[in-house]
Amino acid sequence: MSNNIVQPTTVEREIAGVRISLSTGQMARQAQGGVVCTIGDSSAFAAVCAAKPRFEPSFFPLTCDYREKTQAAGKIPGGFFKREGRPTTKEILTMRLIDRSIRPMFAEGYMDEVQVMTHALGYDGVNNTDIAAMIGAFTAVRLAGLPFETTLAATRIGMIDGKLKAFCADNDLRNNSTLNLIVAGHNDGIAMVEASADELSEAEMIDALELAHSVIKELISLANELIAAVDVTPVEHTVPEKDTASIEAVAPWADRITEASYTTGKHARDAAVNVVRDQCLAELTSGISDEDELAAKKSGYKAAFRSLKGQCERETILNGKRTDGRKSDEIRDIWIVPDYVQQHHGSVLFTRGETQALVSVTLGTPDDEQIIDGIEEEYRKNFYLHYNFPPYSVGETRRIMGPGRREIGHGMLAERALQAVLPSKEDFPYTIRINSDITESNGSSSMASVCGGCISMMLAGVPVKQPVAGIAMGLVQEGDRVAILSDIQGSEDHTGDMDFKVAGSGLGITALQMDIKIKGVSRALLEEALAQAGEGRKHILREMLAVVDRPRADVADHAPRFEAIKIPSEKIGFLIGPGGKNIKGLQEEFGVRVSIIDDNGNVQVFGTDAKKVAGCMARIQATCETPKIGAKYTGTVKSIRDFGAFVEILPGVEGLLHISELSTEYVENVNDVVSTGDSVEVVITNVDDRGKVRLMRQEVMDARDAVKA
Repeated sequence: MSNNIVQPTTVEREIAGVRISLSTGQMARQAQGGVVCTIGDSSAFAAVCAAKPRFEPSFFPLTCDYREKTQAAGKIPGGFFKREGRPTTKEILTMRLIDRSIRPMFAEGYMDEVQVMTHALGYDGVNNTDIAAMIGAFTAVRLAGLPFETTLAATRIGMIDGKLKAFCADNDLRNNSTLNLIVAGHNDGIAMVEASADELSEAEMIDALELAHSVIKELISLANELIAAVDVTPVEHTVPEKDTASIEAVAPWADRITEASYTTGKHARDAAVNVVRDQCLAELTSGISDEDELAAKKSGYKAAFRSLKGQCERETILNGKRTDGRKSDEIRDIWIVPDYVQQHHGSVLFTRGETQALVSVTLGTPDDEQIIDGIEEEYRKNFYLHYNFPPYSVGETRRIMGPGRREIGHGMLAERALQAVLPSKEDFPYTIRINSDITESNGSSSMASVCGGCISMMLAGVPVKQPVAGIAMGLVQEGDRVAILSDIQGSEDHTGDMDFKVAGSGLGITALQMDIKIKGVSRALLEEALAQAGEGRKHILREMLAVVDRPRADVADHAPRFEAIKIPSEKIGFLIGPGGKNIKGLQEEFGVRVSIIDDNGNVQVFGTDAKKVAGCMARIQATCETPKIGAKYTGTVKSIRDFGAFVEILPGVEGLLHISELSTEYVENVNDVVSTGDSVEVVITNVDDRGKVRLMRQEVMDARDAVKA
């Protein structure tokens, strides 16, 4: 047996009060870069490989993957197969965080196929492994020697009792924090932001971003220490030379591109620009007869034309006029159709410019809650938002599949934006599902989902604490020339330097997402951008409230009705019955759904008929009532004995009415006074330690009381 164990190269230090280490060289040594990142006692592994593409790609073929295998928390997966299946929502969101951070950082023209694969190794129940996976992935890319601009790092910031804190414990983050902020960045600035918040002010959010960047710089220092300790072999990459001949040939067409760009309407604008492109190509390739030369020339001219088109749009923006004619802070026209589908519990058709969403709310019972099972402690969600982006929304055809990463990411952003203003579960115990179908798209359909989601909840009678709206912002910067754009359209997203989405109420921010392509965005610029976003958000809120000014006082007639009751905890088993017999019987008899909320005896009854719900509640109350001495009941005689009668006073609860308590006169035969099936008014006179009940007829007690008086 050999003891020549390969030792890893490891660096570690305490950052923001948490011990963090990075190691490489011991695991996955055939990968071009492999890193284990440990935060506290949680760890994640990242491996990076690159290879020449199997075919000529039209875009950078980067794949980022993250998995949380349940052994990381000492669990076995549920389900029949007992192994992990398709990625969970959280896994997909983490993949997106890694991808959005690193994709813009690869060198221009680099087109090798790159895979960044990460997974949780161990979870300590305190430090989430998603941040460890991000840090590990960023460091592994650098160790792989790929043409990457700079070292990145990531951190999470929470706010507990009004104080910002890095690397919050998961339990604090879920139960005590008013902020969940994930930031990736480099030494010169922030690259990616994802946040949910409890109506934080713009100033508080900027403070959190600055704290995150200071922590990121320390993490980068640690990563660079590991990179310096390892012999990294750089991958050879030569930035393709610019096709100056094609660029110069196309340049005179700038004015015609700009003129065509002012055509009204997304598709009409694209068509007008395409006409200019076709004219440009026809003129520049006129007289070329050789097919190979013609194809090469066309390819170069098309690439130059695309680049020039982007430059023209950037220039028009910096000159103060956008391609659709709006000013930089102007919001597109908004129109809202409430109750668009009458059968939905709440629905709205929300349109802003050429972006439109049909958003609906469905109210369900606690049985409809979503169980979240992974390496973290299992919990239930009574609110979730599903976002769908069909190809017809942009006038295209494509393969129809399940929701992709983009759809899941956009849906979660909208869900987080609305989460902060939901009523408490005690005040509104419904499960709430929002479905957003994008029917048109030209910029920020996720923010249309936020607006539509809020309106549809108010129409469904959900008592939201504050109305919430969302807006997509953009930034174009050339030297000292800066333009901050409100309510960006699709082309402005592609050509701009920063795309950020802000959602919130009139009181503060509830969700924030940023992708920053330039380095060194100053605090002053962020403050200006968030202030402009705040004004735009309030404008949209006013438009929303002009149509639906408050939540409806009641849920829709066809939505579930509910009543709540608390029964003695020891009666829960009796209510359920053997094999669920009793509770199933109640549900079938009254056409309702009975949910036992917890072990304390909290029970809720849901149904569409208010009378049947009330009837079921009365039955449950009677069934689970504890007999007390002196309580009066109208019972039913169930059986006759020589010594008395057994009377059912509550469902499943019988008491003995002794022959001596049947009448004020002597009774020789019980059947002379009562028969099976008779209704009798009785009073409980005794309940012994075993729960046996003794009864007396009401008229007998009244007579005896009269004698005493």
